[in-house]
Amino acid sequence: MVRIRLQRRGRKKLPIYKIVAADIRMPRDGRFIEAIGQYKPLEDVKVLDLDEERALYWLKNGAQPTSTVKNIFSEHGIMLKLHLIRKGKTEEEINEELEKWRALRAEKETSKLSKKQIRKQRKEEEEKKAAAGEAKKAGEAQKAEEAKAAEEAKAAAEEAPAEEAPAEEAPAAEAAAEEPKAEAAPAEDAATEEEKEQ
Repeated sequence: MVRIRLQRRGRKKLPIYKIVAADIRMPRDGRFIEAIGQYKPLEDVKVLDLDEERALYWLKNGAQPTSTVKNIFSEHGIMLKLHLIRKGKTEEEINEELEKWRALRAEKETSKLSKKQIRKQRKEEEEKKAAAGEAKKAGEAQKAEEAKAAEEAKAAAEEAPAEEAPAEEAPAAEAAAEEPKAEAAPAEDAATEEEKEQ
């Protein structure tokens, strides 16, 4: 089985690693099948000089990267590219995905926050969401109360005309009752006048 691994080179306290495809049975610094790149971890910015085509060739043909090599490939987008190729994406789609991935990675690197700051931001976001949820619930409760008050007002308005109708009839009945009294009063006046004449 072929394994893609690091082979140590360089001098004491300044390692430079060669990335090689080698038989799994060979020693670390022993014979290899092909050298596909070089990795310098102690530079200011970690330097990776890699032949991507050959790395992808070996990965496609079943070579297993060691965990360190896999991490290095992941940091530089080679594992993502292999994943997209295996999915059957076109070259344009792969390039678009890689550009998006690189933009996100650059954004992450520029805004490196400590774990404490990240936790604080997450906590603030959760509090905002909770406050928004409570405000939404309060708004819904207020709408429900307004709807209930409107229904009660409507019911009261429907009941009020029914109560007012007999009240309107009552003054008419009182007026009708007063009219005969008014007619009776002139008759009494006439009777009193006749008595005075006698």
